[in-house]
Amino acid sequence: MTESDLQTHATEIHEQFSDQLDVSVDEVQERLETLVNEYKVPTSEARRSVVNTYLDEAGMERDDLGGGGGSGNDRVEVADIDSPEEWIDLTAKVVELWEPNSDAVAQVGLLGDETGTVKFTKWSKSDLPSLDEGEVYDLRNVVTDEYQGRFSVKLNRTTTIEQLDEELEVGEDAVEIEGALVDIQADSGLIKRCPEEDCTRVLQNGRCSEHGEVEGEFDLRIKAVIDDGTDVHEVIFDRELTEDLTGISLDEAQEMAMDALDTSVVADEMHEKILGRYYRITGPTYGRYVLADEVTRAQGEVDPDAVLIKARSI
Repeated sequence: MTESDLQTHATEIHEQFSDQLDVSVDEVQERLETLVNEYKVPTSEARRSVVNTYLDEAGMERDDLGGGGGSGNDRVEVADIDSPEEWIDLTAKVVELWEPNSDAVAQVGLLGDETGTVKFTKWSKSDLPSLDEGEVYDLRNVVTDEYQGRFSVKLNRTTTIEQLDEELEVGEDAVEIEGALVDIQADSGLIKRCPEEDCTRVLQNGRCSEHGEVEGEFDLRIKAVIDDGTDVHEVIFDRELTEDLTGISLDEAQEMAMDALDTSVVADEMHEKILGRYYRITGPTYGRYVLADEVTRAQGEVDPDAVLIKARSI
């Protein structure tokens, strides 16, 4: 999206609100540039967000402008969050707050409603009021994000926060599955992650999809396919569980890769140790993935080749 395109959008939005608000084209364009360039929001969603902001400032209803981007966001439940880069409204309870690991993050934690929980991040530069643990809020103009099948929401400077005087029961979203580990997918074993603040994306050929070419940091994970005899499930094991399952530590994996001059030997070794064995796994679901929290070995083994075609058809 070029600066000229953003200026065109800014001019059109300015014309819509010139009679209601004392706002310049440059101010509108600055809001759009922040969303598109800084927060990586799609242009159509950025335009809708800016329009909704000015509707609120003008005290107008969101359908006062008719078509052309004046409609409001969808109000969704946590379980309905299944796509990144969407602008939504959400009523949720702050289940838990965590210590931010970056100065760029003001607050990070877990939001929940009757359908489950979702991680949230509130940026420092958003200049939003603080959320309190245990309180219920109406959140408008939050944007969804996705990382390794796990969805989250981001609160930015266009987000509005209203504390509600009500109770909200938070539902459980954990599942338990038991079955044979029949496949280990690509991007498993010894991987490298982006070292930039608040970004842990897995590098592809030394590049982060957001930050470009970077010097990555080593990590371990397994993206496995579990067959329970009826359905197949994609499960992600983090470093700790990967080390427990395989008996291969991160340091040992790096030594193996250095000796062979090939990181794929780590995943090959993991295949030998865990493929075809039965496991009982519990953890939350995020999109297509189950994120393993607890894993125990169950009885039995299976020939993974017998179910591999089924597993790869998901």
